[in-house]
Amino acid sequence: MYSASCLLILALTLAVLVNAADLYKTLELSRHASDQDIRKAYKRLSRKYHPDKNKDPGAEEKFVEIAHAYEVLSDQEKRQIYDRHGEEGLRAHEGGQGFHANPFDMFSSFFGGGFAAQQQTRRGPTVIMDFEVSLADMYKGSSIDFMMKKNVLCDHCRGTGAASDGDIHACSGCGGSGVKIVKQQIFPGMFAQSQQTCNECGGRGRVIVKKCPHCGGGKVVDHTGHHTLEVEPGMPEGYEVIFEGAGDESPDWEAGDVILRVRSAKEEGGWRRKESSLYWKETIGVAEALLGFQRNITHLDGHVIEVDRKGVTQPGFVQTIDGEGMPHFQQSTHGDLYIEYNVVFPVELSPEMRRKLAEAFYGPAHHGRDEL
Repeated sequence: MYSASCLLILALTLAVLVNAADLYKTLELSRHASDQDIRKAYKRLSRKYHPDKNKDPGAEEKFVEIAHAYEVLSDQEKRQIYDRHGEEGLRAHEGGQGFHANPFDMFSSFFGGGFAAQQQTRRGPTVIMDFEVSLADMYKGSSIDFMMKKNVLCDHCRGTGAASDGDIHACSGCGGSGVKIVKQQIFPGMFAQSQQTCNECGGRGRVIVKKCPHCGGGKVVDHTGHHTLEVEPGMPEGYEVIFEGAGDESPDWEAGDVILRVRSAKEEGGWRRKESSLYWKETIGVAEALLGFQRNITHLDGHVIEVDRKGVTQPGFVQTIDGEGMPHFQQSTHGDLYIEYNVVFPVELSPEMRRKLAEAFYGPAHHGRDEL
């Protein structure tokens, strides 16, 4: 299928060797990554950059780099040599031959068939959850660690449910076929024959004589895993972050994905958001509303906005401050900030204050009237 691209693949492979990058960075891993982490990273990235799926420029070269990184890091001996001596040490170990597997063959071997075949692999259910973060985290960006519980294959029985391989036998009820032939008499001398799923093995064709002591024959066990959500500045409300293969595991399917819909937590008062705009309510007194004021407002990331208003501020007045709103997602610009002013009046006035206000509003000649 890929014979036409063999020369291109060879050229790309040589380019990878000449411009060797950090293999761990290629798989987006740390040097302390486990074998399972390496497999998961290859699975995710090779699917993402496979030329049959990704037509972007450079995708095929990236696919080759990912295959080379997995080829080395999935082999314990090669990984140890690479960790100690780098790519030069690997080439010396291979006697300068520089042999590398065809990345498409590696992909087919990993997924048990070509890309089209693996697309048809039965997948487990996709889990969608709302994930609330603070508005401050959505403003400045943050890495949020969280724990998630799911089913994983039992590491004792590897998902068979049996205490050992010798405890798995062919079903005696169906002979290992998973179905039984049932005869039913229609009338004397005539029978109808049909197939039914074997009720003894549930159609699997195998029975477990002794169950796994670790999972009790359930094939999976509970596991609480650590994950990190990367919140980017200005991330839209409801933005979906996909954790590929983080769903429940089962011997009957490939683990599905977990999708987190990121939203800002609802908070009483304080900051509010609408798309790229931010809203803030500021309370001032009567004197400030009439004479003007200076205020400092601490923003979501801690920087201070200086507000200096001259003259009269009407109750409910909204002031616009350009460029102090939410960051535009994956851009370097910001929306606007809207400050709404709430004017608080005193509950009662002293006689002296009443007199001064009457003189201010009505003049000295009106100080004797029952003002206000």
